[in-house]
Amino acid sequence: MPTLTLKNIPTHLYDAIKSTAKIHRRSMNSEILYCVEKVLGTHKIDVKEQISAARRLRAKTSTFSISDNELNKAKNEGRA
Repeated sequence: MPTLTLKNIPTHLYDAIKSTAKIHRRSMNSEILYCVEKVLGTHKIDVKEQISAARRLRAKTSTFSISDNELNKAKNEGRA
């Protein structure tokens, strides 16, 4: 696999990569690869798999019902 070395990275950019890598629990190398793939669009989404996953999740939660008022109350309780 090819290797790439980055030089002259501005301090603010280095710090931002380091910070986001920590938040996402990735190495800096993995974070940079993720960002490059995201920008270049090399990460293809399997639409059928995404739809299938959504349907499985929907099936798991189909027996639960919550009104808009109950949902808003729950959201607002956490903000107090």
